[in-house]
Amino acid sequence: MKLEIDGMHCQACVARVRKALEKVPGAQIERVDVGSAELAIDSLLEPAVLDAIRAAGYEARLHRE
Repeated sequence: MKLEIDGMHCQACVARVRKALEKVPGAQIERVDVGSAELAIDSLLEPAVLDAIRAAGYEARLHRE
């Protein structure tokens, strides 16, 4: 799952999003960078991942290639 994340501007933002994602059971974080994240998850976890990012103060959407 590749995500675009709005509002991330620095490494503190990256740390906040990573911490939020670590709390989602079953989500395996592959990468979190300014403005994006990549995870290995079951598609049923998508709402939980998006909710966790919103709870951290950011908006996220699936990256469409």
